[in-house]
Amino acid sequence: QVQLSESGGGQVQAGGSLRLSCTATGRVYSNYVISWFRQAPGKERSFVAAITWGQRRTTYSPSVKGRFTITAGNAKNTVDLEMNSLNTEDTARYYCAAHSDSDSIRLQVSYQYVYWGRGTQVTVSS
Repeated sequence: QVQLSESGGGQVQAGGSLRLSCTATGRVYSNYVISWFRQAPGKERSFVAAITWGQRRTTYSPSVKGRFTITAGNAKNTVDLEMNSLNTEDTARYYCAAHSDSDSIRLQVSYQYVYWGRGTQVTVSS
């Protein structure tokens, strides 16, 4: 079992950058996948990016590909999301999620994830 905690949110102007971090407390094994989702007011939670812990395979939503980069660090049990060229449509609460078997779930489907953080707010102003 792991516990997830997000940090790094804030307010930024359009075109700017932010870096979010997700820290996992507990043992993260090679089969784990850790992902970022986001939810804007009045909208469903949507997939942003994922990374498998063992092979470091990454997957991105088309809406963020080329602008966001997800990375993982073994030593700190952290997964970072570097967000560049932010626009107002990126405004949302960002959540970190994890599942212990990356091969058994559809990465983009939020309800298949077992572990969730409480989220961090990202606000992009025009």
